[in-house]
Amino acid sequence: MLGEGIPESRSAYGTELRQRREAAGLTQEALSQRAIMSRTHIAHIEAGRRKPSLEDARRLDQVLETGGFFERFLPTLDDRSLPNYFALVAELEKRATMIREYALSLVPGLLQTQAYAWAVIRHYYPPKTDEACDKIVVTRLERARILQDPTTPVMWFLLDEAVLRRPVGGPAVMAEQLRYIADLGESDRIRVHVLPFAVGVHPLLEGSVMLMSFDDAPPITYAEGLASGHLIDQPSVVQQCHLNFELALGDALSHPESLALIRAAAEEYEHVA
Repeated sequence: MLGEGIPESRSAYGTELRQRREAAGLTQEALSQRAIMSRTHIAHIEAGRRKPSLEDARRLDQVLETGGFFERFLPTLDDRSLPNYFALVAELEKRATMIREYALSLVPGLLQTQAYAWAVIRHYYPPKTDEACDKIVVTRLERARILQDPTTPVMWFLLDEAVLRRPVGGPAVMAEQLRYIADLGESDRIRVHVLPFAVGVHPLLEGSVMLMSFDDAPPITYAEGLASGHLIDQPSVVQQCHLNFELALGDALSHPESLALIRAAAEEYEHVA
């Protein structure tokens, strides 16, 4: 259980350190000797009780050969409304120059309206109080501020047709949500493509995925499932995820065709509402 007062980003950072240390076959004591840090300090970082210094991060990167990962992504978030496994992702979104995301059944968090986000969060289990739901919704809308930048990151959203057809929150909520997506799609840096049901099986059908690219770092993939998610930076796996995205994108409708379909679906919901 996350300790009282520990920021989610520090906890996620600590988990990442523990996983990479174990993957390298090192105990905390062995890592402490190589990184010239105390074992207790490493234990505190892994538990999220301490924020590592810049020098700590550089030593960890050097010993674990992580290519600057721990230096680039020093924890800065203090918002506990983010799931533990997502805290680092929220920070990475701010630094990315390009984000490409495939959504299997729900509108991606960055594109969600307040009403749609509320409808999704209200169905979390176990149930949350209205206050807790409000906090999560606000955090989700805060993430979406990166959409306001006129140039970066460039974003491509690949939506399964199920995203359009699943009536989350009812017809009125869906109509507003789809209109919002279509309007965003008129931006030069936000492209939206829909994968129609008629495509059938495709390379991304097993789950949602986000691909992030950076000017000063290798690309990273984030894959998400039920109450879980993990970052992937292994080059061969990241490359495979990019290839699968490209293959699925090749079967999708064009950007103009997708926006037309989204607006048509919004009109259908409006008629029902």
